[in-house]
Amino acid sequence: MYEVCGEKELKVILALDPGDSISGIARKIDENRETIRRVVNRLEDAGYVAYDDGLQLVDQTIRDAGLEFLTAAATTSPPSITEAYVLPQFAGLDYAFTSIDAVYVWTRGGYQVARDPADYPLFITVHESELDAWTAFFNRFGIPTAEERQPTDDLDGAIQFVFEPRSQIDAEMVDGRPVISLQETVAFANEHYATFQSALDMLGRMYDDVDTDADYRIEPA
Repeated sequence: MYEVCGEKELKVILALDPGDSISGIARKIDENRETIRRVVNRLEDAGYVAYDDGLQLVDQTIRDAGLEFLTAAATTSPPSITEAYVLPQFAGLDYAFTSIDAVYVWTRGGYQVARDPADYPLFITVHESELDAWTAFFNRFGIPTAEERQPTDDLDGAIQFVFEPRSQIDAEMVDGRPVISLQETVAFANEHYATFQSALDMLGRMYDDVDTDADYRIEPA
């Protein structure tokens, strides 16, 4: 009964959407594919998941109980920044990283605008109709939310989620993370060119269909 109660097993149960592949889950939770394959095999042997046109969770109450445990654990061990990037996967709601986090995701972590670890907002777009559900979800973990970035002096912790409500979310997947389109991300970076000049150059090198005039170079000393 206790053999499948580890950290990675819990993360798989919480992140699993019907039809997911092992590779897809591994990307969602930033874990090695082979490690997650072994985890899924253990969960399947224990009867928690099954293969049926992709992975399926056999009993939804297991997921609900896992989320209750995670929220209880957060009272003594709050989510880290790395964990905060994975946390929305467990909400069961549609979202996409946007703004500066869209640049971070599309550059595959290659560009990260300066953010103080003691004052770390994460930016996601969510459905307008699900604002209350998202607020309630993050409240369970003691993470403040708003539609505008809040001053760090008004918060108890470093992490906050900033919502951009939309009537429709057209997300693309990059390394297991849902994110606004590359074109929209480039448009945002161009709008804030002084901050994202080097990111635009990076995106132009990574993707053939990116139209940018950025040409960022570090001159030799």
